[in-house]
Amino acid sequence: MNDPQESPIRLVLVTGMSGSGKSVALTALEDVGFYCVDNLPPELLEAFISLEQGLRADKVAIAMDVRSAGSLPGLPQRLALLQNRPQRSVHLTTVFLDATTDTLVRRFSETRRVHPLSLKSANDQHRALTDAIEHERELLAELREQALVFDTSLIRPAQLRSQIKDLLGATQAPLTLVFESFAFKRGIPMDADFVFDVRMLPNPHYEPELKALTGRDAPVARFLAAQPEVLRMRDQLTDFLRDWLPQMLRDHRSYVTVAIGCTGGQHRSVYLAEALSQTFASDWSTRVRHREIGDWPARTQRATDVG
Repeated sequence: MNDPQESPIRLVLVTGMSGSGKSVALTALEDVGFYCVDNLPPELLEAFISLEQGLRADKVAIAMDVRSAGSLPGLPQRLALLQNRPQRSVHLTTVFLDATTDTLVRRFSETRRVHPLSLKSANDQHRALTDAIEHERELLAELREQALVFDTSLIRPAQLRSQIKDLLGATQAPLTLVFESFAFKRGIPMDADFVFDVRMLPNPHYEPELKALTGRDAPVARFLAAQPEVLRMRDQLTDFLRDWLPQMLRDHRSYVTVAIGCTGGQHRSVYLAEALSQTFASDWSTRVRHREIGDWPARTQRATDVG
C-alpha cells in the first residue's frame, strides 16, 4: 500500500508543434533531474506512471506530439484522470512549444526533414508543408489552451534550454509570474497571457549616453524612474495584476506570462519587466526574461537596485 504522505510525482508533458524545439526542451529537463521519455503513446500514459510510482524517479517528463495523432483527441481526458487517480498523486505541468508558421516552414526547409503530417506525393511541397502545419495547429489547439506556452520563433536553442531549466527546474510554486520584455518591431510573443504596450513612454534611446545601455543598467533605470509617466504606468500595471492574479490562481493557473513591449526591446520594456518582477517577488514566484537582449548580466549595477 502506498504511504499517504508519499510525495507526488511531478509530471511535465512536453508537446507542441513539430520543429518547435521539443527535443531541446526534453534535454533541458533531463539536465535538471527529470526522467525523460520521448514519443510515448497516450494510451500507455497511465500504465507508465503506475510503473514509475515505485521505481526510479519522482520527476518525469514525457514528450507527446502529432506523431500520435490518432490518440490526441482523448489526451486531455487521460490527463484529468491521471491527476485524480487514487494512487500516488501527480502534479502535472503541460508545456507547449510553438512558433510561427513561417519559422516552422524555414526550419523544415533548412533541415530537409519531412513533417509528420505532410504528403510526400504532393506536387507543391511548400503548400503541402504549410497545410500540414495548419492541420497540426488544429489537432493540438485543445492541448495548447491548457498549457504553459513557449514561443520559440525568435530565440536560440540555448535560450530555450535556459528558460525551461529556470521555470521547471526549481521547486514548483502555486503560481509563477514570468515578466518578458520584447520589441514590437520583431513581433508579439505567442506565449504571452497579457501584452502591454509601453512605446508611449519617454525613450532613453534618444539620450546619447543611454542609447548603448539597456533597462538593466543603473543609468537607464535612474532616467526612467525620474519620469512621472513611467511611474504611473508601473503603478497601474501593478494594480491590474494584483486585481486579477488571485482569480487566475483560483482558475488553477500555474504560470502567467506578462509581456511588456517597446520599440526596440532594450530600455523601457526591460526596465518595467525588472521592476514588476521585483514588486511581485514578495507574493509570488517570479522570473524575468528579455527576448531581445538575452539574460546577459548588466554592465553596471542592476536596475532593480537603484530605486
